[in-house]
Amino acid sequence: MTQAMAHADLYAARRARLAALLAQEGEGGVAIIPTAPERARNRDSDFPYRHDSYFYYLTGFTEPNAWLVLDATGRSTLFCQPKDLEREIWDGYRLGPDAAVAALGVNAAVSVAELDKQLPQLLENQHTVWYPFATHKGLETRVDAWLNAVRARVRFGAQCPALQRDVCGPLDDMRLIKDAHEQDVMRRASAISARAHIRAMQTSARMLRAGQDVREYHLDAELLHEFRLHGSQFPAYTSIVAAGANACVLHYRADAAPVRDGELVLIDAGCELDGYASDITRTFPANGKFTGPQRELYNLVLASQDAAVAATKAGARFTDPHDATVKVLAQGLLDLGLLNKTKHGNAQDVIEQRAYFAFYMHRTSHWLGMDVHDCGSYVEPSSQCETSTRKDPLSGETIINRPSRILREGMVLTIEPGLYVRPADDVPDAFWNIGIRIEDDAIVTSGGCELITRGVPVVADEIEALMRA
Repeated sequence: MTQAMAHADLYAARRARLAALLAQEGEGGVAIIPTAPERARNRDSDFPYRHDSYFYYLTGFTEPNAWLVLDATGRSTLFCQPKDLEREIWDGYRLGPDAAVAALGVNAAVSVAELDKQLPQLLENQHTVWYPFATHKGLETRVDAWLNAVRARVRFGAQCPALQRDVCGPLDDMRLIKDAHEQDVMRRASAISARAHIRAMQTSARMLRAGQDVREYHLDAELLHEFRLHGSQFPAYTSIVAAGANACVLHYRADAAPVRDGELVLIDAGCELDGYASDITRTFPANGKFTGPQRELYNLVLASQDAAVAATKAGARFTDPHDATVKVLAQGLLDLGLLNKTKHGNAQDVIEQRAYFAFYMHRTSHWLGMDVHDCGSYVEPSSQCETSTRKDPLSGETIINRPSRILREGMVLTIEPGLYVRPADDVPDAFWNIGIRIEDDAIVTSGGCELITRGVPVVADEIEALMRA
């Protein structure tokens, strides 16, 4: 039984909810949601296919070359590849329109070859056409062609949709709150990813103890093995395996650099399972034993994450975990001498001056779901018109602030503070070339948050014990 067949009622309920939103917001209308195209890698070879997240959210259907058309009454039509035994020998089995109605719970299913013929008919006499803006190259041109076909019939009494609206708006708000099924899949994805991180940690220590040459790609291979071994379809993003100074490059890609005894390794990696991402970062000593300066800096980052976790709960603002992180890091940077108290003052001065930015230059969180940087506004919808201005102390730019999103039960976000220390004259050399990030995935609950990625430890002593095994 396919994923879509097993949860057909779930996807049908999502389509019904979207249809109700279209009726409410757009005076009726039709939504057109395509899946992702297949993409060529090079001659006669394609990249591994991955469906469009919006399309999958509403259908559970993973085949390419498919479209969903949904009107405000709730009627859904799927356009998909027809059965073709000759092509299926080469490319794999197809569900086909005849089986799609029962399997997916849609009202009708038609060959995708009929798309250009039937879309004008489905758009005729509708008030609004909804489709995802700026996500599918060439989609606007196709919509224009379908609308022009409707306009060609106005002398016969046909009415053409007067408005075009972005369907990503209502879908983003729907996807932002994860239901029980989604949370379960993300917990399982997180468990797989946690095992992968443990495997990489232990491999690093074991190979170094044996005197073997260890490279970043060796650890990357361990991650990929564990992902696939436990049923993950893909990495959720290109894994970062960064040894030594490479950890100070935020989006470093796993390469051939050596993993050296006495250095730290930063791994930012997570698998995708049944369309949902996990996202974990751990930093560990390559040989399984932290040095004094490494442990000091690591414990500071961990303390800042603890503060962010405590700030993550329903009713808080999305920015609260970041503010909590920065408060701890600012004081710690002063205490460890990475920032000079004479020059920078106290922790509040460091925050106001953004002096911490030299060591911590990214935000603490992002949404997580079907996409590793998942959809959904970071501004509270009810407060979009409430603005204030501030002057950035580093760039001098005037920035417009809006109230950040209120966290609600079922939202999922990462919590990922870090510190990245590059050599500099005013920085103690004991901390040079140390990059540390600790990242966990959190489901917002009424009383706090559920960390679903703690299958791999974060406490320094526990990491060392794990790597001795």
